[in-house]
This record gives sequence, C-alpha cells and structure tokens, in this order.
Amino acid sequence: MHSRISSDSRALAPFDWSIVVAAIAVIGVAIRAIWFTPIEARQGAAQKIYYVHPPSAFVGMYVGFGLMAIASGVYLWLHDERADLLAESSGEVGLAFLTVALVTGPIWGKTVWGAWWTWDARLTSTLFLWFLIAGYLVLRGAIDDRALRARYSAVLALLSVPLIFFIHFSVYFFRTLHPMPIVLKPSSPSLSPEMLTTFALSFVVMLVLYIALLRARYRLALWSARE
Repeated sequence: MHSRISSDSRALAPFDWSIVVAAIAVIGVAIRAIWFTPIEARQGAAQKIYYVHPPSAFVGMYVGFGLMAIASGVYLWLHDERADLLAESSGEVGLAFLTVALVTGPIWGKTVWGAWWTWDARLTSTLFLWFLIAGYLVLRGAIDDRALRARYSAVLALLSVPLIFFIHFSVYFFRTLHPMPIVLKPSSPSLSPEMLTTFALSFVVMLVLYIALLRARYRLALWSARE
C-alpha cells in the first residue's frame, strides 16, 4: 500500500497547469457574466450571482461529496489508502465550493427575498450538510491510526448521501422560499439564450476549477502519506 502511494506521488508533476487554465477560465466567465450578459428585469444586477451560486452548490454537493462517498465506498471494499486520500481531497474541495454557495446565497436572498437567511428545508439541510462534512474533516485530523481514521471517515462520508438526496428534493416536498429549478426542469429553461449560455459556461468552469483543485489537493495528500 505504501509503495503504491509513493509511486503515485512521484508520477505527479510538481506544478499543475490545470490551476492556471482554471484561473483563466474563471476570469473569462466572470467577464462574460458581468459585462456581456443581460441584466434580469425583476432582480436587476443581483441576479448575476446566479452564475456563481447554483454551479458552486452543484459541484460542491453532487460532484465533490458524491466522489467523496464513492471513494469512501471503494476504500471500505478494497482497503486501498489511495481511495481514502481521494475521498478526503474531494470532501475538502467540495466543502470549499459549498461554502461559496452558502455565502453567495444569502447575498442574493437579501435582494430577492428581503432576508439574509430563512430556516426553510433546503437552506437548513444544506447548512447541516456543511457541518457534517466539516465534522468529517475534523474527525480525520483527530485520529492518528490511518486504518481506523479511514474506516470511520468512510462511514461518515456515506452517511452524507441520504442528506444530499433530501436537499435535492426538498423544494418539491416542502414549501420553501428557495425557488424551483429553472434550468434542470421538464419544460424549457426559464432563461434567455444569452443567460443560459453564460450559466452553462459557469457550470463548466466550476467543474474545471474543482478538478484542478482536486488534483492539487490529492497530490498534497499523496506527498503527506509518504512520510
């Protein structure tokens, strides 16, 4: 196990150009969203937060925490430490994206709803998920034994999966201030073609940024595991 980690860490380059590509992409889509995308008639300029908030939440929860859960399941099955390190890396990067979503959401909500925060089903469960993943990372730092740490962390990571599904369907099960999906819905998206293009680009850019950060964090985890 240790030798495979050492081999993987040597194979990774000391500098990853994906970080540079992701940074350029973020700047590019920000310029398009701010200066070249129409302002929404009812919400005004505050609606441009839409190009940051949903993509960050989607990538953080479904991609970041989803991969964390899958890698955790792989670790419990194969006991490969690399899967555990991937789960840790994806959870940490996913938490950063979810933090962005939780920060931008209230800023947008204050303009649209007139309140920074409401304790409705989706907002409350998303905040609970944030604390759950933060607890997952704290747990990892509190246990010295690698095998025990990986096993306990994997179980906690898998417990986040039902909560992610609950968050996704909460707007259908409960009456909340959080709006229904306006892009991923059975009918056509409730966005103009220019806005929809900007949103799609924002989603792709967030995904590219996640991959770049995940590669960097996983490389750091491999180097740390060698010691």
